[in-house]
Amino acid sequence: MEKKTSLFDNGLIWFGAGVSLAEILTGTYFSTLGFGRGLAAILLGHVIGCVLLFLAGVIGGNSRLSAMETVKSSFGNKGGLFFALLNVLQLVGWTAIMIYDGALAAGGIFSSGHWIWCLVIGVLIIVWIMVGITNLGKINTVAMTALFLLTLVLCKVIFFSGNSILTEPDDSLSFGAAVELAVAMPLSWLPLISDYTREAKEPVKATAVSAVVYGVISCWMYLIGMGAAIYTGESDIAQIMVKAGLGIVGLLIIIFSTVTTTFLDAYSAGISSETLSHKLNGKYIAIGVTIVGALAAIVYPMDNITDFLYLIGSVFAPMIAIQIADFFLLKEDHSEKEIQISNMILWVIGFVLYRMLMKVDLPVGNTLPDMVITMVLCLIWGKIAGNKNK
Repeated sequence: MEKKTSLFDNGLIWFGAGVSLAEILTGTYFSTLGFGRGLAAILLGHVIGCVLLFLAGVIGGNSRLSAMETVKSSFGNKGGLFFALLNVLQLVGWTAIMIYDGALAAGGIFSSGHWIWCLVIGVLIIVWIMVGITNLGKINTVAMTALFLLTLVLCKVIFFSGNSILTEPDDSLSFGAAVELAVAMPLSWLPLISDYTREAKEPVKATAVSAVVYGVISCWMYLIGMGAAIYTGESDIAQIMVKAGLGIVGLLIIIFSTVTTTFLDAYSAGISSETLSHKLNGKYIAIGVTIVGALAAIVYPMDNITDFLYLIGSVFAPMIAIQIADFFLLKEDHSEKEIQISNMILWVIGFVLYRMLMKVDLPVGNTLPDMVITMVLCLIWGKIAGNKNK
């Protein structure tokens, strides 16, 4: 019998997901709003994103299915394969981006060469994968305790060093666009969370713990990034650590935060690949994804990920909206079908609508309006189809 994860284990997993250089770097973009408006955008975006994260996790937790297996309930077997493929591709992208960011920051403290740090981080991620999600308890406890203490040190350096405000607010980022950037990070975990809640002893409680822990830590990371840009005038987190004298400590923050976050991307890429074919071994695929990600991080520059975040939002926001409508409201299950065409059409509408809403500056961003409209369309079609069947 497979070992089930506890609430504490799930909390640790999502603490590790939240402590991330990508989140700190995304937080630096918020400095142009000023501290008050930037904080409001971060909090609003994370409330929206983490409510959706919770609902997605409950679907997988209650059904004991991986994230991409739950997609089949709304889109049929072939539809599920389509989203599983998209998910594997985005996770390969995330793995590469995270290794690239980690290696760049590590190189900013100890310049041993970008490719060396890419390989070091890649090897550590593979070690995490080989240990396995249900056996990481003690390793994760030590790593997370260290990360918690090190991020406290980082906060002290940024917020309590007597720095005056160096970055003045401007109009380069609207409030609505900032909210969307805050939503985008929890949204990127939607196609993954069920991979972990399905193995929990108490799936609904574990999902709640996961969403809350991730939301709080992610906000904290965004705040560190924004604070760094406002109070130090520096968006390169490695340089902030160097100036503060956090040489080896800063390096540990960078390496472990990158490993604990990127591990989840690679691990879930393996699980999603098993949805594509049951002949595939998820652990070996996860290792392969890590190797590909490390090589891509060595070869390609990946300095601005905002377009990538928006692309993830446009793909997975309407997908999870349809799943939420089917699972919680319509109580529909289409997993026996090859493809649920009506839901695929609704997803295309939701995808196009998201891209259109990106051109409109809404105070709540464009994920929430897109999902609400997609869910309403799904409910209307569900009622029409139900009446026809009767």
